[in-house]
Amino acid sequence: MADNSFSDGAPSDSLEAAKDASAAEKLTDQVMQNPQVLAALQERLDSVSHTPSSYIETLPKAVKRRINALKQLQVKCAHIEAKFYEEVHDLERKYAALYQPLFDKRREFVTGDVEPTDAESEWHSENEEEDKLAGDMKSKVVIAEKEAEAAEEPAPRGIPEFWFTIFRNVDMLSELVQEYDEPILKHLQDIKVKFSDPGQPMSFVLEFHFEPNDYFTNSVLTKTYKMKSEPDKADPFSFEGPEIVDCDGCTIDWKKGKNVTVKTIKKKQKHKGRGTVRTITKQVPNDSFFNFFSPLKASGDGESLDEDSEFTLASDFEIGHFFRERIVPRAVLYFTGEAIEDDDNFEEGEEGEEEELEGDEEGEEEDDADASLKV
Repeated sequence: MADNSFSDGAPSDSLEAAKDASAAEKLTDQVMQNPQVLAALQERLDSVSHTPSSYIETLPKAVKRRINALKQLQVKCAHIEAKFYEEVHDLERKYAALYQPLFDKRREFVTGDVEPTDAESEWHSENEEEDKLAGDMKSKVVIAEKEAEAAEEPAPRGIPEFWFTIFRNVDMLSELVQEYDEPILKHLQDIKVKFSDPGQPMSFVLEFHFEPNDYFTNSVLTKTYKMKSEPDKADPFSFEGPEIVDCDGCTIDWKKGKNVTVKTIKKKQKHKGRGTVRTITKQVPNDSFFNFFSPLKASGDGESLDEDSEFTLASDFEIGHFFRERIVPRAVLYFTGEAIEDDDNFEEGEEGEEEELEGDEEGEEEDDADASLKV
């Protein structure tokens, strides 16, 4: 007799499969009738369909071809923009020559080589009237005492510690300055910016001029920042103007025992065979502002820097740019703190705007929620 076990089981399996399919269909119908599930699905579909890249993919080939042509025009615009910034650099060089006589006179006043005239010293402050009234209310005794004290004190030369005070006032710079850097920076007399000559690759040099001191023999320490003003071939649309791409420092000729960028440590070594112990001295790097003149080199051989090195290099570029754009042109305002207050007010204004915008967005979300409840 033939074995009918396979034929007997087949109808049963088909029946079970049909039941499962029916149950799945009912479950799908129930799920699709749930408004929350439908809303979530619709939101997901909307987010997918509204992304720019997904929209571009849906366009006809002829339209995509025209978009590619627009991109070519955009690249040409980027190259024209690069030429614009090159001419801006030429203008900066031209006007730097006009500023320099004023900066030279600033140095003379700071160092005390020249005393300003009464006309040059005249300045009307916003609080001058209040100061005058407050001065009138002071007792004659206190004024007399102060005048006597002032007569006993020797008159300082120029404006003492002018540049050092700027370093101390500006957070970006004070973070770099160690306690043992301070006596050296008190000898700093001037900082200048020099732009690259016409026809030369775009760059600028920071010159730090020091009076004779007990720490190094250099009269000038330099830091050169090399710049690029051309779109990246691999990503031309990222071009936003000139960028610093590398920098070079200088050699500091430290006097014996005065190099603050290194420190000497003592280590004990034990001989493996004899067991004797000896003490050796070793020089290791030391935190100092003067490491600013021995910068990391940007990777030019295709090898990428580690994350810490990239951050250090980016910070270095930012500091160089800040010296050039803010510190040197507006030194007296950073000395008095007025420029720092202006910077703080500007940042607070930006934060306030962000907070207001966030508040508006929250309000809109609440309105949307109320509207959905009403529906």
